[in-house]
This record gives sequence, structure tokens and C-alpha cells, in this order.
Amino acid sequence: MDLSRAPNERKLYLCKWYFKAGFALLPFLWSINTVWFFNEAFRKPAYEEQKEIKKYVIFSLVGTLVWIVAIISWVVTFQLKRTDWGEFADNISFIIPLGQA
Repeated sequence: MDLSRAPNERKLYLCKWYFKAGFALLPFLWSINTVWFFNEAFRKPAYEEQKEIKKYVIFSLVGTLVWIVAIISWVVTFQLKRTDWGEFADNISFIIPLGQA
């Protein structure tokens, strides 16, 4: 996406929209928001909407990191405890591995 052609008001609107949409359990939107608007928030000369864009970029980065930690924690926990959880683990598994390692 080429943000250089968009007016500053539109950039703020898009940044805010991606941040809010991330709360609909779509954390990848927060990562997209962080990548797309990082330069606008931190590397461009100052303009009126930049302060608010910077706020949404930082919150999007924090949200992305929280989701990454949560997903990695769940995957590691599930992989280590799957056999201990027995039938419950089988019921929440998409692919049921056979046996034990």
C-alpha cells in the first residue's frame, strides 16, 4: 500500500481502523498496522495527525507481541501436556497423533 499519496487524515483513519479491527480476534491486523504505519509514525517529519498515529502503532505493536506470546505459550503447553490430558486433548485436536514420543 502506498501511503505517500494518502492525505494525513486518511492515514489516521486507516491506522485507527486497523487497530480497532484487531480487537475482533484478528491480531494479524495489528502487525500489518505496525509495519505499514511505522515510517509514518517515527521517521516522517512532524505533522498534526502523527502523534495519534504513533499511539496506535505502539498499541498495535504491544497487542501483536501479547498475541505472539500467548500463541507460543499455548502451543508449547499443548505439545508438552497432550498425552497427560488424555481424551480432552484428543477432543480439541484437529490431527490426533498416535502414540507417545
